[in-house]
Amino acid sequence: MRRARVLASVLACIGVPPVLAVAGAAARYASAPPTYTLTTSAHQTREYILHVPSGRDASKPAPLVISMHGAMNWPEFQMDVTQWNRLADDQGFIVVYPAGEGGGPKIWELRGGSNPSRMPDVVFISELIDTLAARYTIDRARVYANGLSNGGGMSFALSCTLADRIAAFGPVSSAVTLPIDWCPGARPAPVVAFHGTADNFVPYDGAKVWIAPEPFPSIPEWIAAWARRNRCATAPIDSAFNAEVTRRAYGGCADGADVVLYTVKGGGHQWYGGTPISAWMAGPYSRSIDATRVMWDFFQRHPLRDKSRQIPNP
Repeated sequence: MRRARVLASVLACIGVPPVLAVAGAAARYASAPPTYTLTTSAHQTREYILHVPSGRDASKPAPLVISMHGAMNWPEFQMDVTQWNRLADDQGFIVVYPAGEGGGPKIWELRGGSNPSRMPDVVFISELIDTLAARYTIDRARVYANGLSNGGGMSFALSCTLADRIAAFGPVSSAVTLPIDWCPGARPAPVVAFHGTADNFVPYDGAKVWIAPEPFPSIPEWIAAWARRNRCATAPIDSAFNAEVTRRAYGGCADGADVVLYTVKGGGHQWYGGTPISAWMAGPYSRSIDATRVMWDFFQRHPLRDKSRQIPNP
């Protein structure tokens, strides 16, 4: 593990690829679960890890949570950091950890282009939902996406392209490399975001940093832009979640698509409440909020409103 962390630091320093890397995260575990593959219509063979709770009633439609890793990373790490499996076993939903692009460490290639819905990563996630729906009874009103860092940026891309299939989104320490106005006119998409004020990889107030070719936006301004997209009330409501965490909520949104930001005072580039990433690389960790559980509570309150609840098996 120590060697893996050093490797991750070196990869980040040499800029391979020249976007955000989650320092300390390039570790593949010897006890990793099986990896499945999917060949997409974009002519890519992509990987994913799947967790289905044992003893689940196969006849009952289950929610699906899609959790995406950060740059220079793998699904195994995302599974370990987020601890989604533990909650899935308790609540009875299915979790899938898709892999980004690349032959070694993976990345989500967030590109603009004239047809965002045909971005290879978007095609992969869309067809992954179809693949799982053909194998399991998925509650089509309760498909959710979240991600760490570059995976959080991918969550934003999916909110612009698959908001008719994915009910809500949860970016954590999100590295947003697409323009803040990338999807004007897109349908409202509920979001709950988490970010630390001491995140040196993706500065909370926005900045140009050495690990990315373009400046990152201010997180509060990015969330405010998302609220405008969802046609929420102009003024947010700020409150204290606890002594270390503040909550900013935009209400009155179209289609009930609430927008919420949890700010962790002094928090680094971490998945809060999960398995800590080495603080000497990723910055301060905090258990003052459990991003996975708070996110799941938000997801449960935000199903798709205009879809039937079940994708039947063929």
